[in-house]
Amino acid sequence: MVPLHDDNPTRTTPWVTYGLLAINILIFLYAVMLSPNQLEQFFQAFAVVPAQLTASFQPGNLAQLGGEAFTLISSQFLHGGFLHLGGNMLFLWVFGNNIEDKLGHVPFLFFYLVCGALAALAQWGLSMQSGVPMVGASGAIAGILGAYILWFPKARILTLVPLGFFLTTFRIPALFFLGFWFFQQFLYGVASLQTTTNVDMGGVAYWAHASGFLVGLALGPPLNRWHSTHADSGRNRLR
Repeated sequence: MVPLHDDNPTRTTPWVTYGLLAINILIFLYAVMLSPNQLEQFFQAFAVVPAQLTASFQPGNLAQLGGEAFTLISSQFLHGGFLHLGGNMLFLWVFGNNIEDKLGHVPFLFFYLVCGALAALAQWGLSMQSGVPMVGASGAIAGILGAYILWFPKARILTLVPLGFFLTTFRIPALFFLGFWFFQQFLYGVASLQTTTNVDMGGVAYWAHASGFLVGLALGPPLNRWHSTHADSGRNRLR
């Protein structure tokens, strides 16, 4: 199922969502212009490489910890291909504006980055010795989906659905669409635990997706209360 649009208008312009879309696309265009060797070095420097992050916690390597910790943020702006980028940006486009509208611009950016970082840490915890770079905005976007299902469960999602050889569209409640998405990620994540390498299946970090979703559920409400409190205080001062 592919989301195309949601019937959920916003009150503000989602500038941070637009900025995240632009940055992700620009970095991807830069990456595709690199040679294979340069691209490998680029990913080694800015992606989360679990084995490198694990090594940075060892005595004598703590000087590297800051740089490795930064990859929990920088990796969110790297993607492994057009489909990887396109899928993530589509979900960000459809669902991100409403969460930004709900939280406010700066809290939304904080929310996005923290969800992505904690999702990456969850995946790292299952594959600490892997040398495969972890990239993508999926964990951060999963956090957006977690908050969306909490605040807008009845919103209708215009969804492209394959029926055999045909494609059609349905308007599906967000509760069903995103609930099914999370259930699918969780099942694939459980299946990935059976692999001999204890990492994701087919290059997909399913536990990062599921963890990001749960972080979004947990982090959204306190951030929203903080934003509402400060917005009310600002309006009172203006009076």
